[in-house]
Order: sequence, then structure tokens, then C-alpha cells
Amino acid sequence: MDITKTEAYKQWQLDNERLQRRTRTLSESKEAQRVRIERAKRDYAFFVSTYFPHIARTPCGKFQLDAAAYILRNRNTRAVFEWARGHAKSTHMGVFIPLWLKIQSERQFHTMVLVGKSEDSADRLLADLQSELEFNDLYIHDFGQQMKAGSWAEGEFTTVDGCYFTAVGRGQSPRGIKKKGRRPDYIVIDDIDDDELVLNEKRVSKATEWVLSALFGTMEAGRGRFILVGNRIAKKSILTNITARPGVYHTVVNILDKKGRPSWFENYTPDEISAMRSFTGERNFQKEYMNNPMTEGAVFKQKDIHYGKMLPLKDYRQLICYTDPSFKNSATADYKATALVGKTPDGHFHVLKVFADQTSVSEMVAWHYALMDFVGGRVPVLYYMEANFMQDLMLDEFAKTGNALGYHVPIVGDKRSKGDKYARIEAMQPLFQRGLVIFNEKEKDSPGMKVLEEQLLLFERGSRAHDDAPDALESAIWMLAQRSRTANSRYSVIPHASRRY
Repeated sequence: MDITKTEAYKQWQLDNERLQRRTRTLSESKEAQRVRIERAKRDYAFFVSTYFPHIARTPCGKFQLDAAAYILRNRNTRAVFEWARGHAKSTHMGVFIPLWLKIQSERQFHTMVLVGKSEDSADRLLADLQSELEFNDLYIHDFGQQMKAGSWAEGEFTTVDGCYFTAVGRGQSPRGIKKKGRRPDYIVIDDIDDDELVLNEKRVSKATEWVLSALFGTMEAGRGRFILVGNRIAKKSILTNITARPGVYHTVVNILDKKGRPSWFENYTPDEISAMRSFTGERNFQKEYMNNPMTEGAVFKQKDIHYGKMLPLKDYRQLICYTDPSFKNSATADYKATALVGKTPDGHFHVLKVFADQTSVSEMVAWHYALMDFVGGRVPVLYYMEANFMQDLMLDEFAKTGNALGYHVPIVGDKRSKGDKYARIEAMQPLFQRGLVIFNEKEKDSPGMKVLEEQLLLFERGSRAHDDAPDALESAIWMLAQRSRTANSRYSVIPHASRRY
């Protein structure tokens, strides 16, 4: 046994000792035990909190309870549970739910196969379940001895009641798996995609074929529970392919629901999620936690985003501040975005300052006063906002702040029919490619400029990523181009909107 495995074994022993201590039973009457057992069989939330307090430190979420209830009701199913990272999908599908199925009055499965991206990962996943069967005193106290002598090995074991458990890595041959003539009737495929695999479409297709033929074929003509759990880390993945098959039961759980609230609010707070989102960046957050993988640089490339020195404010032909607001400040609401852009004498567009955030109207108003201080009254600036948004709420907020400070932002509504947003923003790409859009190098690390750069890189048709900062930038550039056209700043956006730069 090598050092790594020795250390891992020692840690495993320590974990099991702690498990035994945490689940050690107290003296109780037979009636109290009977009541607990009967409730555990029908109440999954009670089962989890009672027998696994060392793992389940927060209550189950509704989506976890719904998944358990569905799996119990449906002995024959092909299901995909597409859950965000950190939502205990491996623990529930690979440990809690099979152990819950195992205690039902009517036997629910005979042979379980747990599939990982490799044999080692599959063995580690199965070891968690095996450890509970061997060392969870309360589970053993209520449901009997589980460990069967002579049939208890890493990656493969049989319990006293004849349930057979085995682990398989992606691509390994699962053919012939059975115990006493019983073919697999509970298969869990756990996080089978990985970042390297999804880069190669041929490997994804080959692995998908293995799942549908060699692995699914181990079941008795499809009888049993065939379950895949994971999150959507790429547009072309095994999970994506299996989800598209006919007859698949499919649920999606993102870290934030459609109203911007934590899906597992029992475990995560909005502030925790917001802080994590800022740290990981929008692209990683969308991929890992919102099941929304995006291709960075699909339209705007990193190499085409240029930073440089800005001119003295008086040297710009025109300065425009454009705001693209939203009315909500929830985690899923659009961003409020304000961009100050100047047109140089030689036809370049300089992005001097940007504010972008999911924030309140009052904070958005404050950005305008910060920009007025930044300009310092030395040169005229035209302030615009989409007219559709210039309703009483925002006007009142501007008026209230202006009255308090003693001067007002001279903002006016942009009443144009702007046309298709995607086409408008995409039409800026040639300007970036030709180096005609320059970002202020002194603002490179500012939150607003970071948001603008990130939203540009994630911009693509059909994406659910935010694009409000690019939209504000596009509107400012269009207005500048309209006010002073030059030969090398002219380009078409969309014919029906009659836009030319």
C-alpha cells in the first residue's frame, strides 16, 4: 500500500470512528424505535436528518425531497437531475436515496451500480455509502446488520440482505454485472462530464454511446432506475445528450430560482451567493451554478479589447453619458449600466468611465453625480437614458437627489426605436476588431469596467448572460457617431433600424 493510500485509509478510519460516535444509539423502548422506523420509511426529510446528522447539517431543500419522492414512486425511469454545484446531488442520489429505498417494506432494488468519471472517483463515491452501511450505528440498530463477511471490498460489496453494490468508471466494461442472476436495477451516473472531455466533441459522442449501449444495456431490458446527476458545464456534453433522449424525466435546479432567490435557501443566503458570484466571475458562475455554459469570446474577443490613455476632456469632439437602467435590484434582474464615452478627432471612441451593477435606482442616480464630479464642469456632456424607463419613479429619484445637492443632472430620454438588441451590440464588433474602441487604462480594475469587459466576452445569441453594459456602450457610440460622422467610424448595425456609424 503506497503512502497516499495509507494516509487515505487512516483518514477513512478516523471518519468512521467519528461516524460511530455521532450515530450511537441511546436506550429506548421498542415502541419508540418502531415509531421512528415507520416515520423514516415514509418521511425522507426525517430519514435524512435522523440518520445522517453528520452529513446533512442543514435541512433538505424541496427539490431534494421531490427527487426522492419521484424515485421512490417510479421503479422504472430514465431521469436526469441537473443540479447546480454544491446542492448535494451526489450525496442524495448516491447515498441517502439508495439507503432510503433499501429500508422500504417492499424491496426496491437488488443491484446498484455507481458510475463516476473514473474508476477511482466511482470507488470514492461508493465508499461513502459503504461507510454508512458499516459504521452508522443508528441505521444498523434500526434496520439490522448490513456488512456481510467475506463480501466487503473497495468498490464492490454485498449486504446481508443480498443487495449488491459496485462502482464503474466512465468507459469501463460493465457487461456481465449481476448478482445471483439479478441485473442492475439502480444505476447512478454521477458527474460523468469533466472540463477536458467536453472540449472534444468526438469523445463526448463516444462516451454518450457507452452510456446508452454498454451501461444501459446491463439492465434487464431497461427495467429499473437509470439516473444521471450533474451540472451542465458545456453546451455539448454527456448530460446534454442524455437529456435530449425521448422519455427522460428531467429537472433543473440552479443556485438561484427564476425570482433570484436561493433554490436551497435552507443552506445558502443571498449574500453568500452574491459574494461567490463576484469572486468566480460571471462565466464560471453561469456554468457551475446556473447550468448555463457560455463560450467566452463568441463575438467579442479578448485580444480586441484594448486599454489605453485617454485625452484631456477638452480635446474630445463630444462626450455622451448613456444609461441603460432596470427597475429591479434582485440577483436575476438586469444590470443598471451607465457609460461615459468620448469621440476623438480621429474617429476613436474612448470609454472613460463605466458603472454597472444590480443595484437600486438611488445608487444609479448617484453614478451620474459622480460622473459630473469626474468631468468637473470643464466640458459639456449630454446625458441620455432610454425613454421607456424615464418614468415617475426614476424622475422623482433624480429630482430628490438634485434638490438635496442643489443642482440637477440634465438627463433626457432617448426615444428612438432601437431595433434588435443582439444585432445592435454585435455590430460594434468591427469597431473593436479595428481598434477604434479604447477603454480607459486607469479604470481597468474598476468594478464597472470589469463588468463591461466580462459581459462583452460572454455576449452571444441565445445566451442568458447579462448584456446591459454593452447595450449602454452601444447606445453611447451610436449617438456619438450620429453627431459627428467620420469615414473610419461608419458601419451598419441593422438595416431596418437605419443605423450607421
